[in-house]
Amino acid sequence: MENSELKQLTGKLGKDKTMAKLKPPEEMRFEEAFEELAALVEKIESGDLELEESLGLFERGQALADRCSQLLEEAEISLRQLEGGQEDDSEESSDG
Repeated sequence: MENSELKQLTGKLGKDKTMAKLKPPEEMRFEEAFEELAALVEKIESGDLELEESLGLFERGQALADRCSQLLEEAEISLRQLEGGQEDDSEESSDG
């Protein structure tokens, strides 16, 4: 995320409390959520925020992290199912 995008994002999350204008994490793809999360971490770590703004960003970050974890877990389940299907196929062909 570029610096101007980061400023725009943190402005929305800051004092004006327009967080509702941001896309809800549950509607985000992994890449979107992860990119925003990384930008939030960078902004929080900069130490240039007031406490209230930091807390708002932290809460948003938690929601984004939860979304990323959920999507990774779903992907892992899908991969296991695919791997399981491939093992079944190879067993059937070797039984032939």
